[in-house]
Amino acid sequence: MSKKFKDMTREERVADSERPRRISWTALDSTVLAVAREGYAGDWACYIRAVKGDCHEIEVEDVIAHGSKASQKLAEFLFSNFKDLRYRW
Repeated sequence: MSKKFKDMTREERVADSERPRRISWTALDSTVLAVAREGYAGDWACYIRAVKGDCHEIEVEDVIAHGSKASQKLAEFLFSNFKDLRYRW
């Protein structure tokens, strides 16, 4: 059975910031997520991690906290909507 995945984006409010930060994710497989997160200094990073696949929206936080940082080339390929920011390596 094939599942169709779509990119998801949300904004999160940070207590010490007046503007929201973007978080986007895409499923590379039903059990692998790539997550892009805007940083505090107008930069961003992308993380990849295996997940259970139960609820990607909840699993995003685990990927950010424990995932492997993706190379800039892969990150920009997956999340072209973040190219306006500097990649944090």
